[in-house]
Amino acid sequence: MLTPSVYLGADVSKPTIDLACPHFAVATSIPHNPAGYRTLIKTLVRRPAPVHVVCEATGPYHQGLVSALHQAGILVSVVNPRLPRDFARARGQLAKTDAIDARLLADYGRILQPAPTPRPDARMILLNDLVTRRAQLVEDRAREKVRLQQTTCAEALASLKLHVRHLDGQIEKLLARIAEVVESTPALRAKVARLVAVQGVGALTASALLAALPELGTLSKSEVTSLAGLAPFNRDSGAFRGTRSIRGGRLDVRRALYMAALSATRSNPILQAVYLRLRANGKAHKVALTAVMRKLLVHLNSILKPLTLTPL
Repeated sequence: MLTPSVYLGADVSKPTIDLACPHFAVATSIPHNPAGYRTLIKTLVRRPAPVHVVCEATGPYHQGLVSALHQAGILVSVVNPRLPRDFARARGQLAKTDAIDARLLADYGRILQPAPTPRPDARMILLNDLVTRRAQLVEDRAREKVRLQQTTCAEALASLKLHVRHLDGQIEKLLARIAEVVESTPALRAKVARLVAVQGVGALTASALLAALPELGTLSKSEVTSLAGLAPFNRDSGAFRGTRSIRGGRLDVRRALYMAALSATRSNPILQAVYLRLRANGKAHKVALTAVMRKLLVHLNSILKPLTLTPL
């Protein structure tokens, strides 16, 4: 019989990590650095019952702690910050401090028992970092090109043109590095090859999608659309029928799918027919394109599942 886990809440901020566990004594706060991680891990590994740490996704700040816990073999769940906050509101708890949030996360874990976050593959982390950095540079280049059109000073123009050329070079280097990572990883290479067989999906889109959604190919239709934030939610009450809309999910997945869906509405006969039918039925461009994104994602998810291929 398995021993039930003891849940520990960890509220992560840039300088410190606040801790709370109702079942054993633990430091109320540790420094947010490797030394602090080691202090916490020494406490946890001495416990007779397994300890399950619950923390919120906080941009880059939670990643160091989560990585250290994974390396030590300690269970950890990284949850959407909205979920513990909704949990607190449901209990009538409106006060919010780091210490309160740590206790809240411990209670959230004990009552709702979130699934442990799996340890990410090092190659997938690298791919995600490279794809993210490329997207950042593309945004920087777009802003600089706008400034080029707004500037008349010759010296400023020269500086802008030089920076744009530099950004072009950096983007090309990152593209080459992304391709190198994919090519040197057999599992990634095989997945990308299957995804780019779909009209409208290029190698960069496939790489970006796998980086942002490594679970692709392991989820059900409803799970993958919900995780990507492409599942429409009803807004009905009594006789009122509201407009269905999407919300939440992973923005990077939708960004990767947007351009692929836009291309597919022109080059993929099946998805083009879906788009045109929705437009003919009075749907707005954005609504029709979102439907194409959802259908495309479901298909891409299915083609990465063995023996479950569906034509598109």
